[in-house]
Amino acid sequence: MRKMRRKGLASMAVQTVASTTDSAVDLGPAAALSCRECGHRVPLGPVFACEECFGPLEIAYDFSAHDTEELRKRIEAGPANIWRYAPLLPVPADVATKPNINPGWTKLVQADNLARELGVDPGRLFVKDDSGNPTHSFKDRVVAQAIEAARAFGFTTLSCSSTGNLAGAVGAAAARAGFRSCVFIPHDLEQGKVVMAAVYGGELVGIEGNYDDVNRFCSELIGDPAGEGWGFVNVNLRPYYAEGSKTLAYEICEQLGWELPDQLVVPIASGSQLTKIDKGLQELIGLGLVEDKPYRIFGAQAEGCSPVSTAYKAGHDVVRPQKPDTIAKSLAIGNPADGPYVLDIARRTGGAVEDVNDEQIVEAIKLLARSEGIFAETAGGVTVGVTRKLLESGALDPSLTTVVLNTGDGLKTLDAVAGTGMTATIRPSLESFRAAGLA
Repeated sequence: MRKMRRKGLASMAVQTVASTTDSAVDLGPAAALSCRECGHRVPLGPVFACEECFGPLEIAYDFSAHDTEELRKRIEAGPANIWRYAPLLPVPADVATKPNINPGWTKLVQADNLARELGVDPGRLFVKDDSGNPTHSFKDRVVAQAIEAARAFGFTTLSCSSTGNLAGAVGAAAARAGFRSCVFIPHDLEQGKVVMAAVYGGELVGIEGNYDDVNRFCSELIGDPAGEGWGFVNVNLRPYYAEGSKTLAYEICEQLGWELPDQLVVPIASGSQLTKIDKGLQELIGLGLVEDKPYRIFGAQAEGCSPVSTAYKAGHDVVRPQKPDTIAKSLAIGNPADGPYVLDIARRTGGAVEDVNDEQIVEAIKLLARSEGIFAETAGGVTVGVTRKLLESGALDPSLTTVVLNTGDGLKTLDAVAGTGMTATIRPSLESFRAAGLA
């Protein structure tokens, strides 16, 4: 059943790129690529789908050499970015010495003001604010991983299909590392994201259609001679790229004093971030870096693009594609590749998948801004809005430690709050100030 589901959902065929595929390539503890469905293993290389069952490939590691306390000390002594976790990532040991944008170690904000607004117990609500990354979104984490794989496999051009944030992250990372970049986006993205993707000097190409159309085009380009030497971070480099999201789990637990959170609320676009956060938590448990205890993961979607939420509520294990229609364009993926795995994790952990409409997204953006001074992009509005909805329904326990993810900066999605402006316009006099009722 599972193989049939993956074959039905797969939007991209098994493909490889003419490049280095030597299993001895130096990617640290990464040992092989393993199919998430059937367990079939292949050597490390720029391959993303299983030749046996079309299931997704992911990194298999050899962590056998790690001593728990020594590993903990090494991590804590590491740099204040994701490379503190290099022993657990598919990167060479000397990764910190190479030109990279070095994202990560972003703030975990104890959100007591927001907690009061939402009815959460004091000291129990946290916001993992990834807007502090170099290009102001969590995508810097995944691209940092992908570019190390691109170096290892001899690619010369870095590319992606993107809803906006990834395009900017690829442009910045490629510029820093000396790669050519050429990225593809839907033609109608928010202007802030278009400018941020273009400013790094790479090529930015708009595709007429939505993100799923862009993604299909990129999968075709990989198999064409025109795409030779291209590393598509979220296609042929996807197994390596996706591991960057694990670092969110690592940081959250370390910042909580090497403890698992009880509840997490994670936005869903492709679903990869949520699945890799779960993978990261499981790895920390397996390595003995955190004490094993139950945790619940909740997925958050926009109502206008909610295929996973719809499937969850209907009790289905198949995610049916939808045509996106939401202001949360960074989450507007109508055919999410990891959707079935999100359902599995939500159900296994006792979580859920919920959605909010555009009006609730805007309200949540403003609530987070006025309560905690964090200006979130629309995806952050989705997670905060869903958190509020889950608390109101009783699905989230207000007495437990809860972490809500904000994955990007509100300056990228200004159109969503365009009606927000000046309280008053006055003359430069005390009389005018008092007349406006501001005294």
